[in-house]
Amino acid sequence: MATNRLIKESSPYLLQHAHNPVDWYPWGEEALNKARTENKPILVSIGYAACHWCHVMEKESFEDETTAAFMNEYFINIKIDREERPDLDHIYMDAVQTMTGSGGWPLNVFLTPAGKPFYGGTYFPPKAVFNRPSWQDVLAGVSNAFREKREAIDQQAEDLTQHLVRSNEFGVQSVAGLELDFDALFNREKARLMFENIMKTADQDEGGFGRAPKFPQTFTIQFLLHHFHYTKEPRALQQACLSLDKMVLGGIYDQLGGGFARYATDAAWLVPHFEKMLYDNALLVIVLCEAYQLTHNLLYERAIRQTLAFVEREMLSEEYGFYSALDADSEGEEGRFYVWDKQSIDAVLGEESPLFCTFYDVTEDGNWEHKNILHIKIPPQQFADQHGLTVEELWQRMDKCRGLLMQVRNRRIRPLLDDKQLLGWNALMNHAYCKAAGALGNDHYREVAVRNMEFMLQRFRLPDGSFGHTYKGGEARFPAFLDDYSCLIQALLQLQEITGDTVYLHTARALTNRVLDNFSETDTGFFFFTPTGQPDIIVRKKEVYDGAVPSGNAVMAINLYCLGIIFDVPGWRERSVQICALLQETVTRYPGSFGVWATMIQALTYTIPEIAIIGGDFAMLREDVLRRFIPIHVLQSAPSEPTSQEFPMLVQKPYSSDAAIFLCRGYACQQPVNEVDALVKLLENV
Repeated sequence: MATNRLIKESSPYLLQHAHNPVDWYPWGEEALNKARTENKPILVSIGYAACHWCHVMEKESFEDETTAAFMNEYFINIKIDREERPDLDHIYMDAVQTMTGSGGWPLNVFLTPAGKPFYGGTYFPPKAVFNRPSWQDVLAGVSNAFREKREAIDQQAEDLTQHLVRSNEFGVQSVAGLELDFDALFNREKARLMFENIMKTADQDEGGFGRAPKFPQTFTIQFLLHHFHYTKEPRALQQACLSLDKMVLGGIYDQLGGGFARYATDAAWLVPHFEKMLYDNALLVIVLCEAYQLTHNLLYERAIRQTLAFVEREMLSEEYGFYSALDADSEGEEGRFYVWDKQSIDAVLGEESPLFCTFYDVTEDGNWEHKNILHIKIPPQQFADQHGLTVEELWQRMDKCRGLLMQVRNRRIRPLLDDKQLLGWNALMNHAYCKAAGALGNDHYREVAVRNMEFMLQRFRLPDGSFGHTYKGGEARFPAFLDDYSCLIQALLQLQEITGDTVYLHTARALTNRVLDNFSETDTGFFFFTPTGQPDIIVRKKEVYDGAVPSGNAVMAINLYCLGIIFDVPGWRERSVQICALLQETVTRYPGSFGVWATMIQALTYTIPEIAIIGGDFAMLREDVLRRFIPIHVLQSAPSEPTSQEFPMLVQKPYSSDAAIFLCRGYACQQPVNEVDALVKLLENV
């Protein structure tokens, strides 16, 4: 079978299209120069390996010889993996959303030979349906307009590009007159208002926020957990735990193998979009760890352990890098790998099948397209009571059944694995392992985090000392973006907490200086998504929304504050407070879109504790502290007071042969305590 230029790429998504009759190019100078030379419009088609509708459009249109011939004659066709080039995806997604009011993947956008967008959309069917034009009609219309109305198209592209530039200028006007009146900017009434605005969108019956489709929205759940800690507002904990319970018991969670799907298509979390993304599982483990620390709910511990077992089984490389995603489809059907008919379960489980099927709501008719998505309708404790079992006995029997069914499922044709490794997503999973190591007191999770950090620091590093965004086949590619660096710095901070190894702090400081040098917008204090000097983008965007992954700017606000405390760099703390202040009004109004920002602003409101554990059996005392829930904080530990002055949290402390915990704010410390319960009481009295 003939191939196109994508056959030389490493991205699984691009390789999927390497055998299309479309003459696809990867993004790069060859394609852009050809468009300029031949004066042709550019079609940029963006997707990712686990994207269901991307596969659909490929089969319907990009594998069609007639359609491909038209595309090849009238366009320069470029395929982009949005996970490899999120910078380009952000720019052209913003353009399509501006033009059409909506976005998604596959993203198909048409550019002038100068690379400026003038028309676009998402999925287009092969034949016009539901007021959606066919792909052939779109191609013909764009081609004709480009030839016959070129001046108007160039003007439209220029206007749209200028709009993208202007929309990126937030913060510039307000920073000049910004007065950092801390008490006025960060007060408890505004924190309460953020909470109330979140609760306006909360589904108090089924958990989560808003209507279907439902995404996990872990940042909002995390805000609620922190809000409960600060205020003891029962609705905050109730909504956070309801949301986590419904997901862990629902079909969005893989009840057999562990791990979470991308989102639920319904309000009750039954029917997932079956792809499994590394970042979703990392973020859910992080928030489950915090919920477990607060509640000691064994359901959360179980979900943490099963999810990390899934990650190690299916998404961990021999080098200790984490792969990106598992596809939703197998054998051409979405969810086929995961769903069951009752007859198959009966044949495997025999006399245990009735209890299993009742618990996981398996019926002859099925609960989705005549098949069954395993989910738990009755909470485990209630179900166990109804059947004369303890919860432990129920889980023992169910786990034995799960093992038998997993043996059968493992013989099925598996969904495609997207085996590229992304720096930012690896860092998020590293953060998750650190949280799990602390919350559960698990040495294995600590070891995985250490080995994965070694992998990231070695394999993603480029010859000039900077980092790459992707890694596959022994090669790091594409300059790392703000999200990559910010999440890596945060993971280093977390790993220092659970190990006490200050090498991670020195690395975090060096990376922070690199971010400040290469990503800063000095006028506002925000950071650009792309480093300086990147030649192939039409605008340097600043991303502040907390979407599927946290905003790199929000994570840098936390990093700068914490590292500013650790190394006593007041300018870093001030910059953190400044960018939080610039967004504070918007975050208060729309906290669901700025969950990480909201959590940081709330922490500034209630103050961020500095905790030092020094002397004696400090490591054991540190493990006790790590098991407790403490919102955003700075933690360092050491066997004794250091001889150097580089870590001010650790110096000038009265030394004792017994381990002591110092709770400080602005390096002003209270009397040391020797027990974690005493620390918790001190924290509660703030």
